[in-house]
Amino acid sequence: LHPRVRRQRQMCIRDSLQSFLQQLPRATRIVFVQRYWYLNSIAEIAQKNGMGESKVKMMLLRTRKKLKAALETEGILI
Repeated sequence: LHPRVRRQRQMCIRDSLQSFLQQLPRATRIVFVQRYWYLNSIAEIAQKNGMGESKVKMMLLRTRKKLKAALETEGILI
């Protein structure tokens, strides 16, 4: 890809991700960012947020599915 096209695509993905994260409930956003930005383990996230590991796993699964659907709606395929 041409550098300009690549940059535009990256900006589109960034904007879509930012919009998606802003729409999430606060607790869900915190868990998602702790896992995929800060790379915390499931156990760490559960402990920090006072919830069980199974709840963290389910929140992440549901959020990933919602993210995939949101990106596809924007024409971004993964």
